[in-house]
Order: sequence, then C-alpha cells, then structure tokens
Amino acid sequence: MSIDARGKLEETPFSYRISKVGTVFLEYRGRVVKTLRDRAAQAFLERIEALEPSRVQLVLAKLTGNFKHGNER
Repeated sequence: MSIDARGKLEETPFSYRISKVGTVFLEYRGRVVKTLRDRAAQAFLERIEALEPSRVQLVLAKLTGNFKHGNER
C-alpha cells in the first residue's frame, strides 16, 4: 500500500521558507500553516537535507499535521 495512494503529494502542495534568523515557515499552497524555531527548525533542516523532493513532501505533510478543519478548499 502506498503512503500517498491518491497522489496528492505529487502536486507538491507543501513548501518551506527559511528566514534570516533561522525560523522555518512550513507552507501549504503558499499559506503558512506551521512555524518552526530554534532546535525544531535545525532538526527539520537536517532531516530533509539529503532527501529527494517526494520524501520532503511527505515529511512536510507529517509535520503540518491535520490543519484543515471545516470547509477549506
């Protein structure tokens, strides 16, 4: 069984930005859904350093968790 059975991560909906002070902003379709600071930001960057893009999408999806509630599109 595939982790991404519906192929949603192939569209690369997740991204991240790193600020000058090292804060990492996790985004879903261009909107910030989670912010990582200090040790959490460092751990995230070390974790994805050697991953291929599809695996980075999976890590981002797991870190952002269940953030959509209600009728978001």
